[in-house]
Amino acid sequence: MSSAQKDERGGRSEELFARAIELMPGGVNSPVRAFRGVGGTPRFIRSAKGAEMTDVDGKTYIDYVGSWGPMILGHADEEVLSALRDALAHGTSYGAPTELEVLMAEEIRDAVPSVEMVRMVNSGTEATMSAIRLARGLTGRNKLVKFEGCYHGHGDSLLVKAGSGVATLGLPDSPGVPATLAQNTITVSFNDAEGLERVFDEHEDIAAVIIEPVVGNMGCVPPREGYLESVREITKRRDALLIFDEVMTGFRLARGGAQELYKVMPDITTMGKIIGGGLPVGAYGASRDIMNHIAPAGNIYQAGTLSGNPLAMMAGLTTLRRLRDKSIYERLERAGERLCNGLTGAAREAGFETVTNRVGSMWTSFFTGEPVTDWTSAARSNRELYGKFFHAMLEEGVYLAPSQFEAAFISTAHTDELLDRTIEAGRKAFRKVAG
Repeated sequence: MSSAQKDERGGRSEELFARAIELMPGGVNSPVRAFRGVGGTPRFIRSAKGAEMTDVDGKTYIDYVGSWGPMILGHADEEVLSALRDALAHGTSYGAPTELEVLMAEEIRDAVPSVEMVRMVNSGTEATMSAIRLARGLTGRNKLVKFEGCYHGHGDSLLVKAGSGVATLGLPDSPGVPATLAQNTITVSFNDAEGLERVFDEHEDIAAVIIEPVVGNMGCVPPREGYLESVREITKRRDALLIFDEVMTGFRLARGGAQELYKVMPDITTMGKIIGGGLPVGAYGASRDIMNHIAPAGNIYQAGTLSGNPLAMMAGLTTLRRLRDKSIYERLERAGERLCNGLTGAAREAGFETVTNRVGSMWTSFFTGEPVTDWTSAARSNRELYGKFFHAMLEEGVYLAPSQFEAAFISTAHTDELLDRTIEAGRKAFRKVAG
């Protein structure tokens, strides 16, 4: 009997999950962790180091979730841990300004092309909510345009045809979101510039368009060539603000994020994940003129007790300074190509059609034979096959995202040896799924 089967039949993860279900909705603190998209019992993690995680039953996995993106240097990086120990010795939170906040703002401004000023917050959701309020306050308009399958956090205005856990659970909208707010959110298909143009023809009260420049929450879906340029041109011509949600792509695809990679500048950028070095964090930034409308410089209000928390600033700053080294992104690109080519080959050997989308170290393999360019094509992929493959990989010691509609991530800790082990695990998993 394999260790994975033992886990399912009464391991510590199963025991903890049974207790957790009595204490937390669905037994988790964020929906996708519940394994509803793949079935089975979620693994409870005891520790992580480098590119690997170990569960409470002692089984170790090569990890491609990376805490959903932040762990670009791998888990428990020694330099980050050392910096955190130093910060801890001085206290955990002050509710007052610190030098670390200034250093973090300077680091972000230096890296992200469109940002001159930044406001730190505590999560990606908080960053996108604040950016939308800023856009509405600046324009005096109410309507927001988002894209089907894009997830920007759980703010009321954004839970309309969202991706990620919402798509996995089959809840395109959420009870509790007022109809009046939902009516102010217009959805368009990703990669459809003509559809966006039509929306502007039909609505005059559009404050902003918010977009994941590379989607991560219906799986990894990159923009078609010229698409982001079209979105930028349309919003500028229609006097609406363009918000890039770079919570996932920021410092992941390039030091300056997707806007550096694709050379398209938004009006407002939201960030998170990597800028906290694994600790809870968020931020939004823009030009000096735009950001000076935020209180106390201006009259658009936003605040947060733990914003700029010194531990998050220290972990994030240490990580971002390491990412000044451009060779890191070159290594991640090579690793992504090696892994995805290997898994695609393993799928073909076993007789499966898969499509792998990848931008740098961010990727998703879909069980489908057609290109995946938007939510409609992503939703046609075979989720049942993905679930079987997920569990077969878990048994082989590889931890993938427990949903077809999530991106996977590679870190600098994923050595060639670990990548090759993953490809071999993929061969075994595909053969097992094929029967």
